Amino acid sequence: MTATDQTADIKTVMQLSDELTTWLLEKALPVWSTVGANHKAGECYEAISLDDTKAITSPRRARVVPRQIYSFLEGANLGWGGPARDLAKGLFDWHVDRFLTDDGYFAAAVDMDNRITDRSFDLYNQAFALFAFAQIAAHVPECRIAAVDQAANLVNHLFDNYRHPEGGFREANPDKAPLCSNPHMHLFEACLAWEEVSDDPAWQELSDEIAELALTRFIDPVNGGLREFFDLDWSPMPGEKGRVMEPGHQFEWAWLLTRWGRSRGDAGALVAARRLYDIGWTYGIDESRGAAFMALNEDFTVRDPVARLWGQTEWIKAAVALAQISIGAEQEAYLSDIPDAVRALQLYFEDVPDGLWRDKLRPDGSFIDEPAPASSLYHIVCAISDLNAFARTL
Repeated sequence: MTATDQTADIKTVMQLSDELTTWLLEKALPVWSTVGANHKAGECYEAISLDDTKAITSPRRARVVPRQIYSFLEGANLGWGGPARDLAKGLFDWHVDRFLTDDGYFAAAVDMDNRITDRSFDLYNQAFALFAFAQIAAHVPECRIAAVDQAANLVNHLFDNYRHPEGGFREANPDKAPLCSNPHMHLFEACLAWEEVSDDPAWQELSDEIAELALTRFIDPVNGGLREFFDLDWSPMPGEKGRVMEPGHQFEWAWLLTRWGRSRGDAGALVAARRLYDIGWTYGIDESRGAAFMALNEDFTVRDPVARLWGQTEWIKAAVALAQISIGAEQEAYLSDIPDAVRALQLYFEDVPDGLWRDKLRPDGSFIDEPAPASSLYHIVCAISDLNAFARTL
């Protein structure tokens, strides 16, 4: 790449960052904070219809509430003038009041009358609860003590009831296979968030443990790809399920391991992150659609060609993170990938009401007709935030 090419890429990245940030602040957050949330009740909804831009009144999943807390608060950090703290506080109170079970974990879903409809334990939901509590502790001072207490109670519950003897956490008590890397990814993200707002060394210790688990168990020692499903001893799950590798998660783990590796000075983590990115980019992006698709097999053949929106946001975040730690031709390569990843994401914003999106792109280039899921906002905000911060350094 010539100096002229690099300058053009930098200008493109800055322009695309401005476009996405403006879209988020002026279109997406206004609709999701009004139509997508009930400010008075302190609640949020699962989705918004693309036909009439109305909220879908279906059972609300626990995982969506923490995501919206993060999205509104991070939106405020990016310059959104809406009632971010009030929304986040209401959602925090609702989440604890209605989803927290007497057993000490967060149930999976409540109905429109706030009755628990799914009491099942899911480590994924607990990870997002911890992530949201870190956001509350950082940005809503009047709720900081409550957030710290909730996080401590939940972590203690996980250690007391779901601890795995070889590291990480089990999916059920009594045990049930498969064990999963995905909830640990979000638990890793939550721990890194807590490291920024707490001086409790336990968060760093848990971050380090999950990073080690990823580097020694989740990532295949031969091909460098990260698997999704494992047997009870953290060996790959037998059969077809154990073969699954998701391109979006190669990117997402690359992003997290880059952050962790930089903070710890761990060169091995950065090498692993670059390999994960290379797998996602080389095998997980469909050239005809220009988008990261859902799943590969462990031999990198295509397993599920549907391209979800969230995969594109993780591509952006990983490319940004690796561009930040690279120099020379390697940095230029990551830098040139960022516009491709942003344009892949923008495909999902076309031909829909302002501030909404499609979620699933078929192999033929058409989208599945369904409401815009609220769960995507977290992915979008995080990608825009990382890109915005990077663009300001260029």
